Amino acid sequence: MIEPIGNQYVVARPVYSANAFGEDHKKKQRHHKTLLDHLKKLCRCSAQRAKKIAFSSFPIASWLPAYRIKEWLLSDIVSGISTGLVAVLQGLAFALLVTIPPGYGLYAAFFPVIIYFFLGTSRHISVGPFPVLSMMVGAVVVRLTPTDSAADSTFANSSMTNDSSIDEQKVIVAATVTILSGIIQLLMGVLRLGFVVIYLSESLISGFTTAAAIHVLVSQLKFMFQLTVPAHTDPFSLFKVLESVFSQIEKTNIADLVTSLVILVVVFVVKEINQRYKAKLPVPIPIELIVTVIATGVSYGFDFKRRFNVAVIGEMKPGFQAPITPSRQTFQDTIGDCFGIAIVGFAVAFSVASVYSLKYDYPIDGNQELIAMGAGNIFGGSFRGFAASTSLSRSGVQESTGGKTQIAGLISAIIVLIVIVAIGFLLEPLQKSVLAALALGNLKGMLMQFVEIRRLWRKDKYDCLIWVMTFIFAVVLGLGLGLAASVAFQLLTIVFRTQFPKCSMLANVGRSNIYKNRKDYSEIYEPEGVKIFRCPSPIYFANISFFKQKLIDAVGFRPLRILRKRNKALKKIRKLQKKGLLQVTPKGFICTVDGFKDSDEELDNDKIEELDQPINTKDLPFQIDWNANLPLNIVVPKINLHSLILDFSAVSFLDVSSMGLKTILQEFIRIQVDVYIVGTDDDFIEKLKRCEFFDDEVKDSIFFLTIHDAVLHILMKKDYSTSKFNPSQEVEAKLDDFTINTNGGLRNRECQVPIETKF
Repeated sequence: MIEPIGNQYVVARPVYSANAFGEDHKKKQRHHKTLLDHLKKLCRCSAQRAKKIAFSSFPIASWLPAYRIKEWLLSDIVSGISTGLVAVLQGLAFALLVTIPPGYGLYAAFFPVIIYFFLGTSRHISVGPFPVLSMMVGAVVVRLTPTDSAADSTFANSSMTNDSSIDEQKVIVAATVTILSGIIQLLMGVLRLGFVVIYLSESLISGFTTAAAIHVLVSQLKFMFQLTVPAHTDPFSLFKVLESVFSQIEKTNIADLVTSLVILVVVFVVKEINQRYKAKLPVPIPIELIVTVIATGVSYGFDFKRRFNVAVIGEMKPGFQAPITPSRQTFQDTIGDCFGIAIVGFAVAFSVASVYSLKYDYPIDGNQELIAMGAGNIFGGSFRGFAASTSLSRSGVQESTGGKTQIAGLISAIIVLIVIVAIGFLLEPLQKSVLAALALGNLKGMLMQFVEIRRLWRKDKYDCLIWVMTFIFAVVLGLGLGLAASVAFQLLTIVFRTQFPKCSMLANVGRSNIYKNRKDYSEIYEPEGVKIFRCPSPIYFANISFFKQKLIDAVGFRPLRILRKRNKALKKIRKLQKKGLLQVTPKGFICTVDGFKDSDEELDNDKIEELDQPINTKDLPFQIDWNANLPLNIVVPKINLHSLILDFSAVSFLDVSSMGLKTILQEFIRIQVDVYIVGTDDDFIEKLKRCEFFDDEVKDSIFFLTIHDAVLHILMKKDYSTSKFNPSQEVEAKLDDFTINTNGGLRNRECQVPIETKF
């Protein structure tokens, strides 16, 4: 019964052990579904289920009929045009990261958007090239294709090894990697494996994208300085590229450098204005479009290519090229890289989509997102595009300019299509250094994540460590190996957290039913002889030894050592009693010798197995209180603990190491320390029963619902034991009921008699 009294409550109920609660409140019989039941449900078909599958497989069928033309269409058109212009420029810029001609970036900005329009569940993300994925694909392209200089030196006399043939090889490799990454994403979606993204934490993604931004920055230096830099894909490649750049710094093309620096400053300044005054601006200033138009006009008007020998985009063939046939050998050589590209691409897209779904309150499906991304990459790769995900800045443009649905994405794809088939030639005079500057202009948000370190350090030191190590791994080892090492390190931190948990001793605060860490409070209440130990992690094979050591440190003694010393002492007492040197009288013990000592041989013959057994005094005419001053030279460490409570409310699971836990409990029980376990659920106890955890020593009656239940049970048990003491029964006491007590006296369970020692 619960009675509220103002802002307090009074609860009146019995003290419950787990068994007592089960007797008073019978559990319902529940049918637990088997694998066969799940398969039957999966294979069951009905009209409603078929409709649900159709809507989930093609989300457009659910939102397009409900489209509000009058309210949303104009906003989607404006948003689509703005996003499409940004997508064109980013497609051209990010193609440089893949080390392929810029024009192929337009395919990556077109085909995945069309597929996502039909299959995607997010209404606001803009699908297309993403710098991190472009860098990852570019690393594979560099590894599997020869550099220009290598081709020239090896095939100087062959007409098939010109720049166009090398570019064609690079395009095929990039497209093949994209197709395989899409296949992996599609299979993961069909198999409902969208949950894998949970293994990429926010800290890991943040550290990885920041490191990728550093790679992007370094990779664009050769375009800004217009230098010939050999490609590197092995670990420490970033530092090798920097060495190559600075060793040729005197060859810098000043026109490219000045152009890129001016554009970079302008883009950063205007983006800052957009951010600060976004509430006042109707739409963000399209600075990328403005500088692109100006830079293209200036380059064409002053003939920068001929006068200053700058690198330009060059010929952009109108229309689409024929689909490619993927290379089977490339599939075999890049399966690991493609898996990383697939996971990172999905993780970034899903995290951005989740932000907008929460903001605008609509559901997204991770598995359907995998299918949409996978199909988009397969289709885009087949038409010579490269891996797509979502760009944070591009999605921000689509949302901030009023985009309501993926109609905006479709409009942006139409803008890209117009550039591909009609007006792409206008961008031919555009300098590559301008594209490099635009690519770097999109890195501000990624680089600014450095400020996250301080926040993460305050929140969780493990998360901060994950961020730092992920950043270091990705910078030093490269994006592919860095991602694998980062995931492994993150999983290792989970092992560390559970292997070395922060165990604590609890005490009663406020003399209520609240128990907190005793170190955190000054006014605490601890029942005499009772200790409460809390374990905040699962108990399994990796931390059972640590758990035992922490428990020993908390109680202040090793129970096994106490048990062995008591068994040795018991052996001496038995010898004294059998030899008649220890006699029991109604007045107490009479020891007829002043000393007794086992021979060294006898002590050495004590078997460890025998000393580890439970203490058995049934063959003696008395029981022994081990906290007493024992006769003669028999010394056993005294302990002031009679009850130990283990708070397992935070223990989520227990593996077969439960037998190790049983050994720990047995050691305490055998030295007359009662052990109680609190806070576990019924499944925990059921698993222990299946593991044959309980026996005559460790019983299932040790489980209580709460700490307070166990404490009250101990106090009631202690009061009951004390109430049985009755001095008037001293004269009638029988000899076989006496024990040695704590003050040196002789007692049975109902009376005490002083001890006498004869010298």
